[in-house]
Amino acid sequence: MICFSHLNLYKSLPFIFLMVIVNAKLKVKSKTFEVSVEFDEALKVQRREGDITRALNSPQIFYNAREGSLASQKDLMEAFGTADTNTIAKIIIQKGELQKPQEFRDAERENKIKQVVGLLLRNAVDQHGRPYTEDRLKRAIQEVHFNFDNRPADRQMPELLEKLKMVIPIRVETKRIKLIIPARFSGQVYGLLKDYKESEDWLSNGDLQAIMNVPAGMQIDFYEKLNNITHGAVVSEELGEK
Repeated sequence: MICFSHLNLYKSLPFIFLMVIVNAKLKVKSKTFEVSVEFDEALKVQRREGDITRALNSPQIFYNAREGSLASQKDLMEAFGTADTNTIAKIIIQKGELQKPQEFRDAERENKIKQVVGLLLRNAVDQHGRPYTEDRLKRAIQEVHFNFDNRPADRQMPELLEKLKMVIPIRVETKRIKLIIPARFSGQVYGLLKDYKESEDWLSNGDLQAIMNVPAGMQIDFYEKLNNITHGAVVSEELGEK
């Protein structure tokens, strides 16, 4: 097996299995603990799908993997309640920060842009009610220098839309909906509601009543997420324009 630190070498060596080594770290109280891992398998472990023994590049826990400073058994016991390397490594990968190669971060960003642009293509129109082309939307996004992050695409679209209004006439066709959410689910759905919420009112029985403006092309997805959380216990009513 041959290891390379740069992913682009893979293009010139298609016949070699590429192993990308990165570090994962987790701070517990005042101490930082690190493990050296193979990125692809560690990513699977982070998603609770991989094999920790295959993910580990080195069967040791470090304070600093780059410097090779090993963590003491005493500190490991105090921080994790065990000195077992596999158990600790899994905790570090799943709860801590997994270093991502630049190529992976670039691909993530491009995928996120594609998702957000896809939402705009399905929902946004100009001042005459005509949809924008993908090329025009991408050029407008470049003009406003929008900083995409790891949030889901539908959570980033409202913020991006406000910035795009500075350079092009753009709006999203929305549907006004009144929702009544049982009190036992209100905390779980609040994050889902906040980007589209026009107003809210807490009822005397503790239920949450919210008036929503949901992009027309996202209604089905919105209701699916809402029903997955509330098991269909939400009462909804479509309202006319304000």
